[in-house]
Amino acid sequence: MNIGQYILTKIFPKYTWIRKTSELKVYLTFDDGPIPQVTEWVLDLLQHYNIKATFFCIGDNIRKHPSVFKRIINEGHQVGNHTFNHLNGWKTSEEDYIANAILCEKEIKKYCSNDSKLFRPPYGKIKTAQAKRLSDKGYEIIMWHNLTKDYDRNLTPKQCLRRSLKHLKKGSIIVFHDSLKAQENMKYALPILIESLLDKGYTFDTLL
Repeated sequence: MNIGQYILTKIFPKYTWIRKTSELKVYLTFDDGPIPQVTEWVLDLLQHYNIKATFFCIGDNIRKHPSVFKRIINEGHQVGNHTFNHLNGWKTSEEDYIANAILCEKEIKKYCSNDSKLFRPPYGKIKTAQAKRLSDKGYEIIMWHNLTKDYDRNLTPKQCLRRSLKHLKKGSIIVFHDSLKAQENMKYALPILIESLLDKGYTFDTLL
């Protein structure tokens, strides 16, 4: 966690930036799926290591790729709401934003009996009023302790790996993206990160 993010955690203390735990445990999260091939690659890797993770899914991608979404559920991973259309909260009215999040919730509930109430705002951008409305509906607003920026095409895979390993500690929430844009960096960094943390005695868990 850099200085800028530390300041954000103090300004927005009601959002979850890290999970408090006494265990040597971290939380892998994936944004923007589900999509064929990329999400499936992630699921294959997690299955290989017997690791569970949390997937913040876009409702429209669930609609387009229900079989991939069902595989996430069937393999014991947690799912969260990432809006239906990957909306930027800063550029969206309160009513439209909440309506879009509810659309995603309805799509999730078509396939998932688990009443997940985890929400991650796309781009990390959400207005206070939007967050309050979602919190009133029972949602926990999940941010992150470690943003890998795997989607940044100005970062090489090795630079992405260095970012992903930086400042990790007990309870770190780590963000990768199961998307076409991020796949090159993610596919390089994720396996090495997993091996590195396992070697240090860490375990992985879902956010719920």
